[in-house]
Amino acid sequence: MRVVIAGGTGFLGSPLAETYAEDGHDVRLLTRGLAPGEVRHESGTGVPGISRVGWNPDGGSGPWAECVSGSDAVINLAGSSIGGKRWTPQRKAELRDSRLLATRSLAAAITQAAVAPKVFIGSSAVGYYGDSGAEPRTERDGAGGDFLAHLCEDWEAEAHKAARDGTRRAIIRTGLVLEKSGGALGRMITPFRLFAGGPMGSGRQYMSWVHRLDWIEMVRWIVQTPDAEGTFNVTAPHPVTNREFARALGHSLRRPALLPAPGFALKLVLGEFANSILTGQRVVPAHAQALGYHFRYPELDIAFRGIFGD
Repeated sequence: MRVVIAGGTGFLGSPLAETYAEDGHDVRLLTRGLAPGEVRHESGTGVPGISRVGWNPDGGSGPWAECVSGSDAVINLAGSSIGGKRWTPQRKAELRDSRLLATRSLAAAITQAAVAPKVFIGSSAVGYYGDSGAEPRTERDGAGGDFLAHLCEDWEAEAHKAARDGTRRAIIRTGLVLEKSGGALGRMITPFRLFAGGPMGSGRQYMSWVHRLDWIEMVRWIVQTPDAEGTFNVTAPHPVTNREFARALGHSLRRPALLPAPGFALKLVLGEFANSILTGQRVVPAHAQALGYHFRYPELDIAFRGIFGD
């Protein structure tokens, strides 16, 4: 297969690209680090392996789009990290542009391709549901009303523009992806190792999580499953509260989970971004389960055993 991945050098894209390359597939990573249309093969990734293709995600197509035509799958993971910086007006604009323009460019490439790609997977996040408390949310539920919810709603709308005969479309709403080598969990481990870990805010907010290996396998399952079309919550079937998450993480690290991070302190440090930590969604993967997807790590304690060992 030829698999095209936008945003393929990050925490999720890199291992996804590597698994495809290890299986002998032709992987093309769209990158802004090369001139649009320039192709550079990554040595050591085998044949056909991984090649980087320069692109300019400005909302339109370009010479890079040649690799999209006739591809077996186009997977969009492009977008600036939600965390790490305060949500100033400029930062919010960057978060929107990095997602919407990249998706718009891919949609343009797909609709204009000489040969339709077989599958297009667009990205979104469980933030789509907004602050939904303890009420379970499935793919049938509507969007919330905060900044992240509106961002996800607009992000998905751009993906829907990649409509053409012969191209199956799916949108993945990703939860908190767990792996100790990076992502949010990598940042959470430090205070626990320093005996300063604990719940955030009230601890009652739900966290919809997924092991990174399950995330990779579900994306690949969507590519390979003809009936996998529409929206998919990429989360484990058993979300937990923030307090339960902190307790399980502390247990896995053999550390206490007693020191809560007060909500007002998080807001002082993080600004509006703190709201995404202090509120949550109880999201379940109803669509994937209905189509027969089986999780390798359905429960948090099993996931942490896989990540940290017994």
